Amino acid sequence: MSVPLLVKGLQERAARAIPPVSVDHLDGWWLRRVDFGAWWAGTVLAHGEATPADLARRIGFAEEFYSAHGAATRFQVTPGASPAGLDAALAERGYRREYSISLQSAVTSSVVERTAGPVRGRLDEHPADAWFETWHAVHGGDPGPEWDMLSRVPQPSVYAGAVTGNRVVAVGRAVVDSGWAGVFGMATLPEARGQGAAASVLAALAGWAATQDAGQMYLQVEGNNTPALRLYERAGFTELCRFHYRTREHI
Repeated sequence: MSVPLLVKGLQERAARAIPPVSVDHLDGWWLRRVDFGAWWAGTVLAHGEATPADLARRIGFAEEFYSAHGAATRFQVTPGASPAGLDAALAERGYRREYSISLQSAVTSSVVERTAGPVRGRLDEHPADAWFETWHAVHGGDPGPEWDMLSRVPQPSVYAGAVTGNRVVAVGRAVVDSGWAGVFGMATLPEARGQGAAASVLAALAGWAATQDAGQMYLQVEGNNTPALRLYERAGFTELCRFHYRTREHI
């Protein structure tokens, strides 16, 4: 499988693992909408080729769609997977470029071998209060939309926590979809960083993925998050590509 096709497939798996409130389809594009919470779940997932005229038509349709919902129009732009010329067309229309995200993958068995750590881990089929409290302590925001989003995930999922004493100090979740396990929601309390807690979460998620016949794993991480990049490199993840977002507010 070519890298663009692999990237396309993984990004669509990620879109199912972070489900929006609603999604409309436009010639292969996913127009995703959220009310609150994870804004990246409410972006246009633009995959496939398009002529310049068709590209302008689709962008215009997306702008009308989001404007009607009172939301900014945001595109996820992925070199090789998004239409050629999309990034330039958006820049010409006044879209600002935001974030640089690294899409990474690893062999599940390699992650299992590389992440054994000293911190005890636990797994749950659903997000327990302690799991969510740790996630919220790191990420903040209104917890309601996140709870709602997690309840919409249709694929097999697991929630991992690293425990020191009786306290959950790091968390993450994994979602299995078509032979791949995606890693999401990684969070470690500041006082527990650098002590192997996050590695223990990855170990627990990878061990579970292996039982689900998911031979490979993937994740998305901000390109300037050096501690996380180092963690994932040690765990055996390598970068497939980088993508970014383009945003335009509506007046």
